[in-house]
Amino acid sequence: MRTFIIFIAFLSIYQSATAQQYAVEPVPFHQVKLTDQFWAPRIETVRTSTIPATFKKNVETFRIKNFEVAAGTTEGHVCTVYPFDDSDVYKVIEGAAYALHTRRDPKLEAEVDALVEKIKAAQEPDGYLYTSRTIAEKNAKKAEPAKGNNLSWLEGPRWQNEDKLSHELYNVGHLYEAAVAYFEATGKRNLLDIALKNAELVAKDFGPGKLSKAPGHQEIEVGLVKLYKVTKDKKWLDLAKFFIDVRGYGEQYSQNHQKVKDQRVAVGHAVRLGYMFMATADIAAYTGTHEYDEALKSVWDDIVGSQMYLTGGVGATGSNEGFGGSYDLPNYSAYNETCSSISFAHWSKRMFQLTGDSKYLDVMELTLYNALNAGMSLSGDHYFYPNPLESRKNVARTPWFTCACCPPNLARFFTSLPEFFYGKSGNNVYINLFGASSTKVENTNSKGQKVQVEIRQETNYPWDGAVKVHVDPAIPNTFTLRIRIPGWAKGDVIPLDLYRFESYSGQSVRILINGKYEPITFERGFAVITRKWKKGDYVSLDLPMEVQRVKANPKVEADQNRYALKRGPFVYCLEGRDQPDDRILNMMVPDTATFRSTFDKNLLGGVQTVQFNGFLVKKKINPEEAELEKMSLKAIPYYAWANRGRDNMLVWLPYNLKSAYEISGPTLASRSQATASEGYKGDLANISDHYPAKNSADEESTMVHWWPNFGTSEWVQYTFPNAEQVGTAKVYFFDDEVREGGCRVPASWRITYLENGTWKPVYAPEGYKLVKDGWNEVQFEPVKTTAVRLEMTFKEGVSGGIHSFYMH
Repeated sequence: MRTFIIFIAFLSIYQSATAQQYAVEPVPFHQVKLTDQFWAPRIETVRTSTIPATFKKNVETFRIKNFEVAAGTTEGHVCTVYPFDDSDVYKVIEGAAYALHTRRDPKLEAEVDALVEKIKAAQEPDGYLYTSRTIAEKNAKKAEPAKGNNLSWLEGPRWQNEDKLSHELYNVGHLYEAAVAYFEATGKRNLLDIALKNAELVAKDFGPGKLSKAPGHQEIEVGLVKLYKVTKDKKWLDLAKFFIDVRGYGEQYSQNHQKVKDQRVAVGHAVRLGYMFMATADIAAYTGTHEYDEALKSVWDDIVGSQMYLTGGVGATGSNEGFGGSYDLPNYSAYNETCSSISFAHWSKRMFQLTGDSKYLDVMELTLYNALNAGMSLSGDHYFYPNPLESRKNVARTPWFTCACCPPNLARFFTSLPEFFYGKSGNNVYINLFGASSTKVENTNSKGQKVQVEIRQETNYPWDGAVKVHVDPAIPNTFTLRIRIPGWAKGDVIPLDLYRFESYSGQSVRILINGKYEPITFERGFAVITRKWKKGDYVSLDLPMEVQRVKANPKVEADQNRYALKRGPFVYCLEGRDQPDDRILNMMVPDTATFRSTFDKNLLGGVQTVQFNGFLVKKKINPEEAELEKMSLKAIPYYAWANRGRDNMLVWLPYNLKSAYEISGPTLASRSQATASEGYKGDLANISDHYPAKNSADEESTMVHWWPNFGTSEWVQYTFPNAEQVGTAKVYFFDDEVREGGCRVPASWRITYLENGTWKPVYAPEGYKLVKDGWNEVQFEPVKTTAVRLEMTFKEGVSGGIHSFYMH
């Protein structure tokens, strides 16, 4: 019954979304001024660091040279690895455009204009713009052999592989977004004309009675909607809808397995899905159709109810950069691509705009402050691609990636972030996010006159829960102010039961109008205040900021017997260097611990820390008893970790011995130097790290694998510090068949040892057993040697790997 009532509420508010706009329209980012000490400096860092660094990397990695070669101004072949590398250039232009819209910068504008000229020169006469194909075809006419990576993605004529991997429409989708942003920022049509010329070609080739292919990577749909909004030409909206509706004949990976309107669960590539539902929400709003209602709601609920991390990150598995299924949320191997957080935040914002329901903003805020914000370093020039919830000193942000979608995506996201703060619907003004800021909106009074109203927030949020909202109309004006009351301030971690506070201890939210209590109604998570406002009016509210324990749904196996810490919008973590002993993965924090919170202005740019006592598990005596060492621990906000180098990190804290790891002493394997055959992936130190696999597919356990080396023979070698006598080896193989991955236990394996410079097989009279989901141990005639090898032959058509390998 509850589900039915919620869905009716979803539809009833959705009825107010007209064919022209969303039910709630955002106040544009350039009309919002952030003056806080959290986001405003972050956005300035993007303007002064991220955007210049990203422009520079696009030059250094030859992405811009591709346009020069395509234009014929420079000789050469395809210069980069992926055919979608054009999109990184468009995304950084979009980020620069947003920065220019709020602050003039003649040098930056000139840099963009020069780049636009190169893009124009690379565009083919009929509007086609895709440098990889243009370069390959030009060289083919000169009878030169094609050179470049992944050219098979564009085999055949234009568009032939569009519903697979060519990314032709994906690239120009980002072009359209950049073109609209630059036009709106500067009034220049130079890039917009290039985009419209290309869009005319796409409209000529695709549509009913023409090519009926779904984009292999969704994005053009979002760009087409933006072209519609800036030109008011409905054919772009119709074309976007066509690309949504044509899906339903292909792979689950790209959400092409069902009609969009029929999809009910999140599957496949997470970024693709996010972009698809961003566009679907746009199309629903601007056409007034209700055909996608159930899909929009159900897929979002599926993610938030069973496939979202506590940090708001989505897309658990790296094998498909996407969704792994309900409650499959490993922490160490969590993928959580930064771009998927960006798309999910945008989609959640659109769901709020469609429905007026604050639950979508609650999740958007969670993603924004945690998973998404962690994607970029405090300096603005190093980035995470995946965002795990546990680290064993194995990950660090880097200044760029071969597949570099995340850095320019962050640039364009943060420069437009102020648009997330306020909303408007008729004479309703929404405060969606908190932070020192101001904006001006226009209301209508009873006489039909337009009235300017300034809204200003005074607060030290997100560190402090006290917020004062100043309301200053030019003349007295009756309207409704809707202030979001976060779910976490009312005892809900998220809107569904994937996570819950163990025992919510927060105070109730206090709201005063001009310093006095007045009756206030609440609707869909908002405090609703309708009155005749005059200059000097204000609303003050206090949001509880106590530290809370969070527990996961018991179906999340990775989080059993653990809890996490949350304060306000932030999820917290332990990082090794903040503790007396950095072995935090061996810590246990009883669920009776008490917490203190203080602001440290000298740590990580200024953060609120959480202090408490825990125990280092030195040795387990039995399942209920262990040798423990008490320690004072300090947690920091998750977004700020890894800004001081590689380190151990932990979000979910063991509260009993069932999930706590004891300290393991050094073994022969851990004291040896590990090497492996060419092409391995992973950290070789992990195969002797004492974190046992639960099964062969366990992604929480560390691993080394050789995917995509199929049917090959590979090896791992331990070189000992000194000659050692060994007679036993055991190995735990990696096999992800249950996840439909490409690794299996090998066809065969053996142990060899080094003698006088020659590798010889050991004598194992009982042979080698081969099991999945367990240890493979072999006893052999003892040998004295300085090195041993594990040699494996993989099965045809698949690869393989190992979790652990020990000798004694």
